[in-house]
Formats: sequence, structure tokens, C-alpha cells
Amino acid sequence: MRGVVAAPEGLAGPEWVELFDPQPDAALTQALTAWRAEMAKADDGLHASPAPAGRLADLRAELKRRGLDGFVVPRADEHQGEYVPRRSQRLAWLTGFSGSAGLAIVLADKAAIFIDGRYTLAVRAQVDTDAFVPHQIPEESPDVWIAANLPSKGISGGGKLGFDPWLQTVDGYERFARAAQRAGGSFVAVEQNPIDAVWTDRPAPPLAPVLPHPVEFAGETSEQRRRRIADIVAAKGADVALLTAPDSIAWLLNVRGGDVPRTPFALGFALLHTDGHVDLYMDRRKVPDRTVAWLGNAVTLAPPEELGAAIDTLGKVGKKVLIETSTAPVWAATRLHAAAVTMVRDADPVALPKACKNAVELEGIRTAHRRDGAAVTRFLSWLARESKDGRLREIEVSDRLQALRQETGKLRDLSFDTISGAGPNGAIVHYHATDATERTLEPGSLYLVDSGGQYRDGTTDITRTVGIGTPTPEMKDRFTRVLKGHIALGTARFPAGTTGSQLDALARTALWQVGLDYDHGTGHGVGAYLSVHEGPHRISKVANTVALQPGMIVSNEPGYYKAGAYGIRIENLVAVKEAQIEGADRRYLEFETLTLAPIDLTCVDVGLLTAAEKAWLNAYHARVREVVAPQVDEATRAWLAEATRAI
Repeated sequence: MRGVVAAPEGLAGPEWVELFDPQPDAALTQALTAWRAEMAKADDGLHASPAPAGRLADLRAELKRRGLDGFVVPRADEHQGEYVPRRSQRLAWLTGFSGSAGLAIVLADKAAIFIDGRYTLAVRAQVDTDAFVPHQIPEESPDVWIAANLPSKGISGGGKLGFDPWLQTVDGYERFARAAQRAGGSFVAVEQNPIDAVWTDRPAPPLAPVLPHPVEFAGETSEQRRRRIADIVAAKGADVALLTAPDSIAWLLNVRGGDVPRTPFALGFALLHTDGHVDLYMDRRKVPDRTVAWLGNAVTLAPPEELGAAIDTLGKVGKKVLIETSTAPVWAATRLHAAAVTMVRDADPVALPKACKNAVELEGIRTAHRRDGAAVTRFLSWLARESKDGRLREIEVSDRLQALRQETGKLRDLSFDTISGAGPNGAIVHYHATDATERTLEPGSLYLVDSGGQYRDGTTDITRTVGIGTPTPEMKDRFTRVLKGHIALGTARFPAGTTGSQLDALARTALWQVGLDYDHGTGHGVGAYLSVHEGPHRISKVANTVALQPGMIVSNEPGYYKAGAYGIRIENLVAVKEAQIEGADRRYLEFETLTLAPIDLTCVDVGLLTAAEKAWLNAYHARVREVVAPQVDEATRAWLAEATRAI
């Protein structure tokens, strides 16, 4: 395998085309080469931290020229995904902030940046806080700030707060529009994003190749999927579904791409008709002829700029269109309304079927975890040997883990940027090590590593917390309470119809008993060689109405974080399956643990575990030995035998 990891834009290099197609289209190869050269020129200034002050001044001048009193800059592209291409990283370009969620609001005399609790430290390290005052969500919400700060009298009458209708969801628009009205102003859509007007070296659109995802991995044909989802659309009273989520389109059509880092999908939009036909709006330059043939006659490929005309046509023939307003851009709803199309507001019809993996996908995911578990175990064995003298640093350690995954010969990419946090950095939930922030793995500390891989047969995500030297009694107490929560959730049996939010307390109870908690969710869905963070289900304090169903993959990752000292998280992926309970009065479900790698016994206070909890840990470690030992070298096998000893 060559050139498949850390390509400039996800899996976007010509080498990736050649990996699956020894004779790629000449036009595609030429387009990719030109695009990568253009990206290389534009990339240097994108993530300057903090961003040059002149950028904010240029934006304000552009706003004044347009008669706008302010502008909203979300960390989003047209698809509202977790990862966005360089071309769409406007928030990073303007502010220097590189987090995966955030929002800036720029007015003539002040500016604010809104982030959640994961990024309170990062925003102060990356952003000029004299220019952009940080505010933490949900304690301080953007709509409240707009209502309090947007001038009631602006450049041309009432204060006008601009927004890009491609980057604002319908639901988000409604909140911000009400806030602007409370301030005596208005929320105004712009035809061209003003940042694009002043970002003179903005990268070109991504051109990663769109390639088939074979049935041997998908488990069913695209035709079967299209007909199944088309029936759902019809049952909801619509004639057409507008799909704006690239992972939904990738799943539906059995294709994969590389337009963004870490998630193998291609950016585009689709209209799914109730006869199973799909109109796919995607840049033709990145769709090789072999993929066009793979898609077949029931999929019509058209340029993205033709989506508007297609919506107009739907209006002329009286079609009803299903749209998910929590993720679809305002542009789409506005165009549908202007075309007199009846909108059916409902969830993305692909999301739930995509979340419920079929038998082929589940077996592929199990295979990926067996492979990934061996790589992680080799890493943990190496770490145990090399960390004794206290010289290892966070970046070299995460690089070692990535290299071991690459040695499997199956890795396509990481499934997210590895979180490699030593000591106090482990307490930053979404920490990203840099040359300026990385720490040494010091004896007597804890090291937290959260990582995953993208393989064609599955997506992995695992967190392990490792004691460097001898953990303190407090560290062992906290680690063991997190482990107790992990076991309680992983062994849960629950009636069909139960949601993740109803199970969340199981993972927290041992911490709650001593007045401790953690602020993130306990579990997120995971795709099948798709997004590592997938809905619509989750395990969290936040209410969720989507019941857990067989085939769903979800993480089990309770944690504890002591600011300025250490962080602890234990994460396995689990699959929801039917539970066989003799005499049960109704249908029950349970979890199958997929992740296979040792949990650090040096951090466990055995006295805090019940007999049942010790039995679970021993059985889990016995299974890890059985599956992993045949895949690793002799030195790792010897370490593994000790690391998974019965307690």
C-alpha cells in the first residue's frame, strides 16, 4: 500500500486512484494533479494561529461595501459535516481556530467566537482574543449575543446581519432570525460569501475520486438500497427526498470518496425519487468512467449547479419533497419554497437504515476490529517498553500507533485525528497535540490515546488510558470507577424500544456515588467505512428519541477528567444485538463488544470491583488473548499474556 494515509485532502491523491484502478481516467489524473498543485500554493496561510489581523479588517471593509452591519461565520460547509474541505474552512482562515465545531460573529466594532467546552483552552491558544472574544456554548448562546449586540440602526436602516444560505441550516436560521428581530434588525442572506471575496488564495474544490464500494463489503446492492429507501420516502407522503449528507449518498449508492479528511465520502447532493431513480449532483471530473458504469442507468449524474433548476422543475410538476431541516441548507428550503414545492419536514430517510448494519457489514466490522486490535496491542506493548525512561513525547507516540496500523496493509486513513494526551493534556477531551503543546510521558502520570482507523471492511474507534510508571491511588480509584461504568453499560440488557439516553446513567453511576461526572456523551454511532461519528442514535444525557436497534454500532466511552492533572477514558465499540433471555416477557437487546485490546490492569483497584465485574474483565481479556495473540510477534505475545492475566 502506498500513499493512502495523510494525503493533502483525505484520500485524495492520484495514488489512491491507482490503488483500485491501475489505469485511471487520464482526465481525472490530470484534474487531480492540477488541483493538488493549487492546494499546495494555498495551504500555507490557512491555519495560521492566530490568523493575520488584516483578514478581519478586509472582511469588515467588504461588509461595509455591501451595506451589512455584521456577518455569521460558521465552521461548516454546505453539508454540515464534521470534516470540511480546506476550501470551506472559513472560520479557520479568519480566526486561526481549528476545532471541529465553532462559530464567529463579526460586527463593525466587535467580534465574538463561540465554542463548546472541548475547546475552551484551544481557542485561547489559537485565536487573538482581543479581536474575537470567546464565549462558551451552551452557557452563552450566539442568538442571545446577536439580540444584545446587533445595532438596531445600521449602515442602511435597521441592523443587517448577513449569512451564507448554503452554510446555515433551516432550523439554525429560524433561531438567528428571531434574535436579529429582537435587536431591531434583520438576518439577511447573501448571494456570495463575503469571506470568499477577500480570501484571495482560497483552495479549489476537492477532486478526490469517487470509487465503487463492492457488495462484498456493503452486503446489498445499491438498487436494493435505493428501492428500500424510496419506499420509506413514499410512506412519509413525499415523491422525492433531497439528500444533503454525503455519507447518506455514499451508503445509498455504494460508493466512497475522499473529499474531506478522515471520512471516505464525496461531496454532492442527490434527489431520490420514489421509483428508486437518483439524480446525483456532483463534479463529473472526480467520477471515473468505471464508477459511472457502476452507478448504472438508474443514477443520473449532473453538475451541482443544476440542482436549483431541478428543484424548479419539481415545483412545476407538483412534487412533494422530503427535507431534513436540521441539516439541510437554507438555500434549499428557500429554493423549494420559491418553486412552490410542498416540503415534507422529516429525518433523512437514509440515516436509520444506514445505522442498522446488515450481516455482511457486521462481519466486516468484526474483521476490521480483529486487525485493528492487533495493531493497538503491538502499540501498547511497545509503549510499555519504551516509556520507562520518560523520554517519549505525544506526537512521536501517536505517529508510532499510526505506523503500526499502516503495517496491516489495509489502512485507508485514520478515522479521526488521534487524541494523544499525556498528563494534564489528557484532561482536554478533544486535545490535539502540536509542537507547541505536546508533553513528555512522565513516570507517575497517565497517558490517554483515542484513535481509530478506516478500513474498507470497517471503521474503528478505541480509547485506552495507560499508567506511565506507577499510578497514584487517586488515579486508580478514578480509573476503576470509569471501568465499572464501562462494564455496567457493556453488559446491559434492555427492552426493545430503549434509547441511549435511558442507558446513559449506567456508565456514570460509579462516578456519581463519589460526586464525580464527565461532560461529554457516553456513546456515538459509528459507520461502516464511513463517518466515525454517525447518528441518529447516541448514548448521552441529552434526550434522544431514536431507539437502539439490532445492527447499530455505538461507542461505550465513559471518562473522568481532572483539569490540570490527568484524563481517563475507556472506549470500546459495541454492536446492538438480540438478547436471548429464557422466560423474558418481551423482546430484549444487549451489546456485543467489538473492540479487542487490553485494558491497563496497573490502573485497576481490584478491591473496587465486584465479582461479576472481575469476571467480565477476565473474560474480555481472555478473548483478547485468543484473537490477538496469533496476529502478533513473540515479544508482544509475551507482554500480552501478562497484560491480560486473570485478576
